[in-house]
Amino acid sequence: MASRVLWKGAISFGLVHIPVGLHSATSESGIDFDWLDKRSMDPVGYKRINKRTGKEITKENIVKGVEYEDGQYVVLSEEEIKSAYPKTTQTIEIESFVPNTEIPFVYLERPYYVAPINKGQKVYALLRDTLLKTQRVGIARVIIQTKQHLAVLVPSGPVLVLNLLRWGADIRSLEELNLPPVGAKAAGLSDKELAMARQLVDDMTGKWDPEQFTDSFKDDIMALVKRKAKEGKLENVVQPEESEEPEARSGAKIIDLTELLQRSLRKGGGDAPKARPAAKTTTKTAAKTPARKKAAAKTTAHAPARRRAA
Repeated sequence: MASRVLWKGAISFGLVHIPVGLHSATSESGIDFDWLDKRSMDPVGYKRINKRTGKEITKENIVKGVEYEDGQYVVLSEEEIKSAYPKTTQTIEIESFVPNTEIPFVYLERPYYVAPINKGQKVYALLRDTLLKTQRVGIARVIIQTKQHLAVLVPSGPVLVLNLLRWGADIRSLEELNLPPVGAKAAGLSDKELAMARQLVDDMTGKWDPEQFTDSFKDDIMALVKRKAKEGKLENVVQPEESEEPEARSGAKIIDLTELLQRSLRKGGGDAPKARPAAKTTTKTAAKTPARKKAAAKTTAHAPARRRAA
């Protein structure tokens, strides 16, 4: 099956634009259990339920609110929420380059493959190979579906991977954890204990092979499903049709690469490469709320309910 382009735009650094498309780098492989009405085998969707009365309410009577203080909410209209959305730019705007060892794994959230489009292969290869040789990654901002993301552009073999990052404010502090001090002496570890631990790690060390690891729960469930299907235990379920979202518009055109690189270097006032400060963002972000904010009044569309197995 051909990879579907989820987003089209351009990578931008200096005066250089690389037209690219984003492709999902992962796929859900777990088991999705659909809710069905056992009397008719019709799909069962979510309901909008008033948590106090237990009664179903209509979409027209639902508003969105943000908890400002305990039990006190500020209600926002759809127009107010839309006005806070960042302006769509269709650009992966690289603001700086950092060593590829500086970003902790805890910040990584979701990967996308980035592939060149519209004759962008040469400048794509230039950026990829330059990052590989310098052992750098690009820190960027990108807007996907009206939401602004922090991201890192990482070379991985022949492909550039755009990995969305969690914002710093979303990472919990380590101060609440009872962690042992760093260093063998400070943690009270003996040389014998370290030697035995090192030997155990060495004995268990091998090459990374993702094919060695499978989801045993999924395998067992699918084996059960196939067995019951062969026994003729099947039910007919008619699902509602889902409309596909149109693909995003393509990115900017490319002009002479050498000229763009030279002009980017001269922006600092000289021909020699100079450190480029992080670009200022012109996108709007939603107003900050106190630390004790909670999501409130969430609404969901009428769609077949799915539950991921634990």
